[in-house]
Amino acid sequence: QVQVVESGGGLVQAGGSLRLSCTTSGLTFDDYAMAWFRQSPGKEREEVSCIKSSGRSTYYADSVKGRFTISRDNAKNTLYLQMNSLKPEDTAMYYCAAEVYDYCPGTPLDAWGQGTRVVVSS
Repeated sequence: QVQVVESGGGLVQAGGSLRLSCTTSGLTFDDYAMAWFRQSPGKEREEVSCIKSSGRSTYYADSVKGRFTISRDNAKNTLYLQMNSLKPEDTAMYYCAAEVYDYCPGTPLDAWGQGTRVVVSS
């Protein structure tokens, strides 16, 4: 059974930074592209960023390009999202997920954690 645990969210002022982490179990981490999604009330889930299994290819949504950096440590089965220059519109619950067939962006596996909440105050 795939398990995902996100951490690192919190309350931060606009312009601040946070680093999210995600650990997984129950899958071979370095076989999968990994992605960060976010969802805020009343909005659809959005794929924010993803990274292929090798770490050599990444994707960013236009809304976060230049501010967020995704990375992974395959030895630690851990995915990261460094978020800088945060804006109030970045406020959301953030989730990580493995992507099917190492596609990035792609289709997430239906295995979600509890998420980690990010709140950016203006």
